[in-house]
Amino acid sequence: MPEAQRRAATIERVVPKIGMEVHVELATRTKMFSRVPSPAAAGSAGLEEASPNSLIDPVTLGLPGALPVPNERAVELSIRVGLALGCEIARRTQWDRKSYFYPDLPKGYQTSQLDHPVCGPGLVTVPATQETDPFDIRITRAHLEEDAGKLSHELPGGVKTDFSIADYNRAGTPLLEIVTEPDFTSAEQCVAFAKWLRDVCRAMGATEGVMQRGHMRFEPNINATLELAGGESIVTPIVEVKNLNSFRAVAGAIDYELRAQGERWVEAGQEMGPGAKSTRGWDDDKCRTFLQRTKEDAHDYRYFPCPDLMPVEIDPALVATIRDALPELPAQRAARYRETLGLGWKEASALTEEPATSGFADACIRAAGEDVKAQTAAANLVLQSGFKRANESGESVETLGVTPEQIGGIALMRAQGTLSAQAADAVFESLRVSDESPEDVSSRLGLVTVSDDGALSTWVDETLADPKNAASVEDVRAGKVAAVGRLMGGVMQRSGGQADAKRVREMILERLSG
Repeated sequence: MPEAQRRAATIERVVPKIGMEVHVELATRTKMFSRVPSPAAAGSAGLEEASPNSLIDPVTLGLPGALPVPNERAVELSIRVGLALGCEIARRTQWDRKSYFYPDLPKGYQTSQLDHPVCGPGLVTVPATQETDPFDIRITRAHLEEDAGKLSHELPGGVKTDFSIADYNRAGTPLLEIVTEPDFTSAEQCVAFAKWLRDVCRAMGATEGVMQRGHMRFEPNINATLELAGGESIVTPIVEVKNLNSFRAVAGAIDYELRAQGERWVEAGQEMGPGAKSTRGWDDDKCRTFLQRTKEDAHDYRYFPCPDLMPVEIDPALVATIRDALPELPAQRAARYRETLGLGWKEASALTEEPATSGFADACIRAAGEDVKAQTAAANLVLQSGFKRANESGESVETLGVTPEQIGGIALMRAQGTLSAQAADAVFESLRVSDESPEDVSSRLGLVTVSDDGALSTWVDETLADPKNAASVEDVRAGKVAAVGRLMGGVMQRSGGQADAKRVREMILERLSG
């Protein structure tokens, strides 16, 4: 299209076409091809602070004569994630060398998988969120490779340099790269998928998923069809935005690119074509992408089978064993809590956000028995009494000292009406330092709610007959129901706080109606 015509064109609609590449650092104890400790291992936050270039060996550095040996656990974790994504699992997977030079790649090539990935095509349905309806995403592949090192451009203390400092501690960390088809149509869908995938990978035990530590990095591939006034359409070049480690950055980069790609076409006529792909970074401060380099095609990497590594044969019996052991996915558990317990989106999400907390909450719900009312009470105890104390102490709910069986017992008493909400919270606190049963603690502390109509009637009648309450009695008889609260206070005082408040209210209104 001539420049003058292009600059005068009106873009009536931008139709996004987005795919995602997600790099997941697997939580294995050692690296992908050597026995050096991995900084992404489960519970290894301390290794993140290891001295630069202390987690290396001849294999990591690709020194002459060093031979790699694949990490079996990394293969198993990849299969777990692949099955959760509905992927076909390969019977035979092969290692390839992906050749390119960059200072953080000490070997000069990356050991990866091209034609024979461990996980092949798959299909997932991303569950509904409060922002998005359910949608399907096709998984192209999920392949194993090794991570690169890190480059720093400043000295300790933040002193800027005119050279790069290479730290190879992260080099060789097992990395599962999950690639989707370009099925996303909005930034909101991409964020929903990213959050769901993080939950899935953490539930599978594949990664700790700490975004700030780079355990998961998202790389959206973004382009669009520009629909012009007059019916003509233009397809923009694909832009891959690299190494996004927050959901806000994912949304920001996509939204920015969908605006900018139309502007680039108007200004420079950039359209989809050979050599038109580019790689861009994300500036979180300026909320914009910036050009890094033109994007290589697969043949530019000179892939070839790695001569140092034999193909891996995956036993179908192993896949079946892994499949049988897969846990319930977080989104499925949250949906179950909403549907069976009546929890809201926020509450169900809070219970399933952390894998350990999610398992603990489910154990509490099971301990409450078959009564749905008791199960709901157990969930609410974790959300209220448990989360409150966890936030105050800096601990997690499951380490507070109260067992699922004890929480289930408190929940049963709540469902049976023998404990008030305030009393249940007091019992929870007492059980943090006691191995007693909830019943024993409630009795010892005098917290058991009295529901016997005989005892309640006595307290109610005494309260209504008390001259000090005459005005409140007349107010209730006149229809001022709010005055019931003052009368209930008198009953609770006479009962030592043990009267069933709901039944007391009913009895007062029965006596004063008409």
